[in-house]
Amino acid sequence: MAGVSTAVLDGGDGPPIVLLHGPGAYGAAWLPVIPALLGSHRVIAPDLPGHGASVVTTGRFDADRMLTWLGELVAQTCRQSAVLVGHLTGGAIAARFAAEHGHLVSRLVLVTPTGFEPFEPAPAFGAVLASYLADPTGETHDDLWRACVRDLDDLRRRMGTDWDILRGYNLDRVRTPQVAAAMRILIDQFAMTVIPPQDLARIDMPASLIWGSHDAIVRLSAGEAASSRYGWPLHVIDAGNEPALEEPAAFLQALRTSLSS
Repeated sequence: MAGVSTAVLDGGDGPPIVLLHGPGAYGAAWLPVIPALLGSHRVIAPDLPGHGASVVTTGRFDADRMLTWLGELVAQTCRQSAVLVGHLTGGAIAARFAAEHGHLVSRLVLVTPTGFEPFEPAPAFGAVLASYLADPTGETHDDLWRACVRDLDDLRRRMGTDWDILRGYNLDRVRTPQVAAAMRILIDQFAMTVIPPQDLARIDMPASLIWGSHDAIVRLSAGEAASSRYGWPLHVIDAGNEPALEEPAAFLQALRTSLSS
C-alpha cells in the first residue's frame, strides 16, 4: 500500500473500525481494548508506515503519502465505510483523512489528537523526548512515559510482566533507524503542523473526542475548544496521554458512547 509493506492486526465481525496509533507506537498498542471490540466490529489496527513492522519500501514518506496509504488500507480491508479512531498523530491523520475522504468514513473518534492547536508541550517534556530519541535506554524510556501517563508506577504494577514486554519492544523499535525517522516525520507533519480550521469544519460525519484529564502533552483545553467550535462531544477520562492503556474500561465506555450517539 503506497509503497509500504504494512503489518496489520485484523479480526472480528461487524462494521469496520480502524485504529491508528501515535508516534513511536504500533498497532498492538491497542491490545488492551481490541478484545472487547471483536464481538461487535471488524477491527483493523495497522502499524503506521515506518513503525512497528511496517516498512517503507520506496522513497520518503510525507503527509500526502500517509493519507494515500490510509485510503488504500481502508479500500483493501473494509467493505463499507469505516469508523476511524486515532490517537495523537494518528488522530491528526484520521481528521485530515475524514475531511478529504468523508465517503470512506462512517464515524470519527479522536483520542487526544495533535494538530488542533500549535504543539507546545512543556519544556520538561521536550527534554525527556529529546533524551529518549538521542539515547533510548530503559531509563530514558521510563522518563518519557512518566511525562505521558498519570501514574507510571501504578500502570507498571497493573501491567505486570506486560510492561517489560511493552518497554522492550518500544526500545527495539526506536533503536531502528527507520522507526526513529518515521517518528520524527509524524511529529513534524502531524503534530507540529496545525490543521486549518476550515478543513476540520468540512468533517460532516459524526465525530467525538476522548481526552485524559491529566494529559500534560496535548492539554484538555484543546479538546474543550474543539468540542465547542465543532459541536463534537467530549469524553474525559481520569488518565494522562494514553487513556486506552491507562484506563481501558473507561476508554471503552467512552468509545461505545461515541459509536452509539
